[in-house]
Amino acid sequence: MSRRDRRQICQVDLFLDSNNSDSTCQIASGPGAVVEQFDWNGRFPKKRNWYLRNRAPETQWVLFLDADEIFKRELAKTLPESKASGYWMNYSIYFMGRELKYGDPLKKLALFRVGAGEYERIDESRWSHLDMEIHEHPIIEGEVGKIESKIDHRDFRDVSHYIAKHNEYSSWEPRRFLQMQSLGETTMPLTLKQKIKYRLIESPFAGIVYFLDAYFMMGGFLDGKRGLAFALLKMGYFTQVYCKIQELRAETRESTQTEVAHSLLAAAVAHEPQG
Repeated sequence: MSRRDRRQICQVDLFLDSNNSDSTCQIASGPGAVVEQFDWNGRFPKKRNWYLRNRAPETQWVLFLDADEIFKRELAKTLPESKASGYWMNYSIYFMGRELKYGDPLKKLALFRVGAGEYERIDESRWSHLDMEIHEHPIIEGEVGKIESKIDHRDFRDVSHYIAKHNEYSSWEPRRFLQMQSLGETTMPLTLKQKIKYRLIESPFAGIVYFLDAYFMMGGFLDGKRGLAFALLKMGYFTQVYCKIQELRAETRESTQTEVAHSLLAAAVAHEPQG
């Protein structure tokens, strides 16, 4: 493969920033990338979809990585012969300062062909209003493969940050789940893991099932005390999701009953004899 062809796959010409105050932009512009600022207006599209729609690269593929993620595999050796439109990729988990080697593996669809799709559109009315897609997954046309090499996700933030994020996510996920149920959304093909998750998520045993699978079946116990603590926190997360689903359904029933009562009262008043 010529140097030009290799660059066509791997080049980084544009760095899209959101008004960071650190030295990120200076570092990115060093190798010659153009730095452009993204100011989100609070509506669709967010950063990644905006980039795909307005600044689509001339490369064949696009790989989305967060600032704390590193991927070391030489993709130029693999992608030229690929028939797939996108790839699921594993990524590492750091917990209490060190990487977890075992337990439930995490994946994300971070690599796909330019023009093969974009991130799904999700109602943001109950979310944290971040300017970049977090829970949104790419919807890709064509075959989606898998790359075993890991993205090294070097997140060294403390446990309090981890728990706070779990609280945010466990408030968003029930609303997303109930929305998918009510609208019958099928825009995103679900993986086997996602199908199992959405079947279990309404059960109070969802957290226990996760714990047994991740800690025993997936070998989380081999990570020692950190593996146990991580599995217990995740078990708590799925229990939170279950409880918040039940709360939302109770709120919906109460709201419906109140509306019905008001309607009946209004009808009774309207038909009350005058005089």
